[in-house]
Amino acid sequence: MKIKDIVLAPGTGAFFYDDQAAIRAGAKQDGFLYPGKPLTDGMTSIRTPATCLSIGLVLADDMIVWGDMMSVQYSGAGGRDPLFDPEKISGVTRQVVAPRLLHVDANSFRKACAEVLAPTDGARLPLSLEYGISQALLAAAAHIKRQTMAEIICSEFELPLPTSRVPIYAQSGDAREINVDKMILKSVDILPHGLINSRQKFGVGGQTFIEFVQWVAARTQLIGHPGYRPVLHFDVYGWIGLELGLTPQIIADFICRVAESVPDFVLNIESPGDFGSTDAQVENYARIVSLLDGRGSNARIVVDERCNTLEDIRRFAEERATHLVQIKTPDVGSIADTAQAVLICKQNHVGAYVGGSCTETDLSARATVHVSVATEADMMLAKPGMGVDEGMSIVGNEQNRLLAILERKRARAEQSDQISGGPLPPMVLR
Repeated sequence: MKIKDIVLAPGTGAFFYDDQAAIRAGAKQDGFLYPGKPLTDGMTSIRTPATCLSIGLVLADDMIVWGDMMSVQYSGAGGRDPLFDPEKISGVTRQVVAPRLLHVDANSFRKACAEVLAPTDGARLPLSLEYGISQALLAAAAHIKRQTMAEIICSEFELPLPTSRVPIYAQSGDAREINVDKMILKSVDILPHGLINSRQKFGVGGQTFIEFVQWVAARTQLIGHPGYRPVLHFDVYGWIGLELGLTPQIIADFICRVAESVPDFVLNIESPGDFGSTDAQVENYARIVSLLDGRGSNARIVVDERCNTLEDIRRFAEERATHLVQIKTPDVGSIADTAQAVLICKQNHVGAYVGGSCTETDLSARATVHVSVATEADMMLAKPGMGVDEGMSIVGNEQNRLLAILERKRARAEQSDQISGGPLPPMVLR
């Protein structure tokens, strides 16, 4: 089936774009704002509302399928693409991508992605553009074949249809205490993120952070249901290295200290330090992993900064430079690359966390649920936004609906098999 037209619609992301460099340099919050001068190129204020650009593909049967393009919260930091510019992206989409879309066969998802998202003049297209257009192409293939997006991923990557859910990880934003309570009452699998993105939140020597970790652990047991034991996952935005020093031994010692303060929990520490380049990040994270593993710690590190593209993810996984990779979906680019990234992690026995950003949309969040479930990722982010309730509803309900559809198809296939007396070839079931 051909694509006969495209439609573009500007929109908003679910949170805000923040200038990480300015916040690290000491910008103070005033209410929800960060007054002061931005430090990251392209940003006109330290905190600005997130934007998106929706692309609709008008198919030959007049069905319109959609995908959303946007940047992540900390655009321009850690080797990422610059801040999302809807007008610029709209221009590239119309001038470069639209002609390709009108000549592609939308029936084959990966082939269509490869053709439409091919580099131009030797340079890769903006990753936000890849992300949104690949969502639309995945939705197109699903519509054409009357299947779920997860089934398309399974077919394209020769995977069995999934039967189990992916654990969900919720993020608190700055309303940490209130949102932790929400997460516990909703029995979230992995929590709370914590947004430890400033010296004030980390504390002198990390003491404020340690006390928060201990409070979260205690709170899960105080108000959670009997036997509730979530994974504790904290994003420290490099502040262990910034406060204590960029030395693997020092960072590993501190992480072990935190883990020993909550011995009954698995502890994930995301972005313990930013070593300034991908090469340095790989080398030093590999050393931290080795030190933690050697001490038998119940802590795991999660890489985010300096691990953006599929090539980055492959390198961190192959060199055992992390326990889990945050596959930050808008930074990876094509959603087909997100699926491939999960499989690369699994091949190298590294955890695959399909993340993304609070700045995403309901549409992009639902698309990544299908990829996460199809590839059997180890965890996925409740997104978009920072309010807990919205992200948990969007991601959790989409996963439950998807698994219900797949279970119905499995049951009908088994019933048909019993009636016919022979196996049905189209579905690979586990």
